[in-house]
Amino acid sequence: MDHVQRIKRHEHKKRQIDMLHGPLWNKLIIFALPLALTGVLQQLFNAADVAVLGQFVGTHAMAAVGNNTPVISLFVTLFLGLSLGANVVIARYLGARCPEQAGEAVHTTFMLALLVGILLMILGEATAGIILSHLGVPDVVMPAAELYLRIYMLGLPFISFYNFQSAIFRSRGDTRTPLVALAVASGLNIVLNLLFTGLFSGGVAGVAIATVLSYGVGAAILFVALLHSDDVLELHLHDLCLKRVYLAPVLRIGLPAGLQGMVFCISNIIIQSAINSLGADAMAASAAAFTIEINVYCIINSFGQAATTFVSQNYGARNIRRCRSVMWWCLGLNAFFMGLMALFIYWKAIPMLGFFSSDPLVIELGNTRIIYVVYTQFINILIEILSGAMRGYGFSLPPAVLTLIGICGVRIAWVYAVFPSSHTFATLMASYPISWIVTAVLLGLLYYRYVHRLPHTS
Repeated sequence: MDHVQRIKRHEHKKRQIDMLHGPLWNKLIIFALPLALTGVLQQLFNAADVAVLGQFVGTHAMAAVGNNTPVISLFVTLFLGLSLGANVVIARYLGARCPEQAGEAVHTTFMLALLVGILLMILGEATAGIILSHLGVPDVVMPAAELYLRIYMLGLPFISFYNFQSAIFRSRGDTRTPLVALAVASGLNIVLNLLFTGLFSGGVAGVAIATVLSYGVGAAILFVALLHSDDVLELHLHDLCLKRVYLAPVLRIGLPAGLQGMVFCISNIIIQSAINSLGADAMAASAAAFTIEINVYCIINSFGQAATTFVSQNYGARNIRRCRSVMWWCLGLNAFFMGLMALFIYWKAIPMLGFFSSDPLVIELGNTRIIYVVYTQFINILIEILSGAMRGYGFSLPPAVLTLIGICGVRIAWVYAVFPSSHTFATLMASYPISWIVTAVLLGLLYYRYVHRLPHTS
């Protein structure tokens, strides 16, 4: 038995990253790339839904799922933001060598995941029809869109559990275990999509049920892994509770982070409403292009989360100089990998869009979105890394407020002031890079002011 436990401990150590010592660049890559792949696989849930419906059902079913994408992202980003708060708190205790407090924070995090998942499921079911009505979803698409959304909402507790448990693993540098769990779930989702839609003609309902079941499997894999973790992060069901001393900082850091993510989604919902006014082809094109561009964002976001986690641990260890180095390395590495992704998409954009639809107009409009949104994502790198680093310090609310002003404010103004006078898809897409430029400048000034208040030595 002792031999088995030693093997388990050795496996856990192999998956952990020493964030406090040694070179940073290689550890940031080892942390961020599995996290980026996890994000890509997470997006495959939606991409698989869109692709299967586009091939087996039709453009209207594809548009129904596309209309739900920004709504679903609104809920998921709240989970991600709150889980980032848990990530920061647990990582800080680990960096400060306080294993007992880290373990208690894990159990508080788990209880929070349960409550948030259930509450948002209830809220989502109560407001699904209202939300889609405010989006201006056309009558021909509305029944399918609402059916998909209501079924999806039933899976919110599973999605909550997956994201919070992933944050627990990330706090100690383990991004591979969540990746494995999601790889299994993603593969299952594709199989179930084809089974429910191709064989049983389940349509929109079939792909929604497949997504819910698959997320449940992914969450279950991480749950079993935490139960058998055999280290400071091991989960004990009899110790589950909400302790204010841990809950308060998780919410203080996580809620603004969730707000920042939701700001992007709110602005996307507003833009989706404008896209709907351009017709079903624009709706389908936007849904197809979004499934491509979101994978680029996964790379950007992974280094943002790496900045948060590495800064958190080193801030807990009071190594401020290393915290600053983390930020600069994340900026450089993020730009490098983003460049590789942009080159690949430039080469393969048309064939990838053709995978979702064979309609030439849909492909043309989808490529227009890629030109405006994907190739300008370099600006977004600054937003993710600067805000991620500040969250690692526990400085979470001001970046969220500036993002609200720069992203949501600019895009709302664009939709209502510029778009009506030039009612084209390209005009609408131009709001993305413009809002990123404004936000990046604001966050750059905020970071410069904040970081110069910190000690200059470790």
